[in-house]
Amino acid sequence: MGEELILKLGQETLKVTAMIAGPMLLGSLIIGLMVSVFQAITQINEATLTFIPKMVIVALVFIIAAPWMMEIIGSFTINLYESIAEYVRN
Repeated sequence: MGEELILKLGQETLKVTAMIAGPMLLGSLIIGLMVSVFQAITQINEATLTFIPKMVIVALVFIIAAPWMMEIIGSFTINLYESIAEYVRN
């Protein structure tokens, strides 16, 4: 197993991880920003106010995007298993 192969697998893994986590992180970021703006406008300085909206949006995004996420993870895993023989030879 050469360095090129290890770097390629690492890059693919990071790409898949970013694709899976991206929608939930983006949703959490948007809701956090909206709550922060609301807190700034109303001058409510409650640190725990953002947790519930973030948890709700992350759960909703997960439920909506779960089939897509499973497709991405499944295709990555199948590709990885199908290429094991090639990886071992190199």
